[in-house]
Amino acid sequence: MGKKRKHSETEAAAPAKKDDSAPERPKRTLLGWKDKNEDAEESKAKAASASGFRNKEKVLVTCSRRISFRYRHLMLNMVSLLPHCKKDSKVEAKSSKGATLNELVELKGSSSCLFFECRKHKDLYMWMVKSPSGPSVKFLVNAVHTMEELKLTGNHLKGSRPLLTFSSNFDKDVHWKLLKEMLTQVFGIPKEHRKSKPYHDHVFAFSIVDDHIWFRNYQISVPHNEADKVARGGLDKMTLVEVGPRFCLNPIKIFGGSFGGPTLYENPFYVSPNQIRALEKRNKAGKFAKKVKAKTRRKMHELSNPLEPDEFADMWKDDE
Repeated sequence: MGKKRKHSETEAAAPAKKDDSAPERPKRTLLGWKDKNEDAEESKAKAASASGFRNKEKVLVTCSRRISFRYRHLMLNMVSLLPHCKKDSKVEAKSSKGATLNELVELKGSSSCLFFECRKHKDLYMWMVKSPSGPSVKFLVNAVHTMEELKLTGNHLKGSRPLLTFSSNFDKDVHWKLLKEMLTQVFGIPKEHRKSKPYHDHVFAFSIVDDHIWFRNYQISVPHNEADKVARGGLDKMTLVEVGPRFCLNPIKIFGGSFGGPTLYENPFYVSPNQIRALEKRNKAGKFAKKVKAKTRRKMHELSNPLEPDEFADMWKDDE
């Protein structure tokens, strides 16, 4: 009896079946359909960015107690302009405020701090601090105008990333270079921050005039008509419209640590508001002193130059 052949030998090699299933649909996004090649490029870019530096800057914004309404509105304007900031409750402006604020910055997971300190309900000081190792700068804030007060026509998207522009004066001296770097780190919104928008539709302008830093916020206005559509790089048709707020920073001191430490720079032209008010009072008191001196001089002149008796003074008096 012959051996049976294996079943595999009897069956002919079946041809490979064609895959009749529909091709995989590309990924859909807000900007259209994505191909696999684009996904691969994105994954490579993400891997490269993960291996490199990533900006994780966070700013704590707070103020002292008994702050006036105008300065509080300025602080709220800064909170609305900086999506990477965290607002906290008011802090008592005492000698120990540095340790308290450093602890708050650490608890909030921030790396910088903007502290608005109000004195005598009149003067506003702003601390710009890199925590915990420093440096820190103390400014006197002048010429404050909030968005609600100005009512300007400019407008931009809330949370969009600004372009930072600095005047050429910032490259002259060492302390201006340090201030430029600190302003860049504090006011520069990190890329791909979860609360920011991936647009550049406004500009933060920092300029030095009379040893003061003047801040302005402008909207980048572009014509929307299809005929007047601006091509890439066509800056001649773009215009700037001011949004607000406005303020002026007068640097007082730069410290090596956080809210204190060794003094790296001291402004020789700084005059405190208390001295200015004292001079104004002296000038007003000087006017009163001049009046008193004029009265005493008049009396002394009358005593030194008495009038001669009038011989006709008793002429019309009735004889007794």
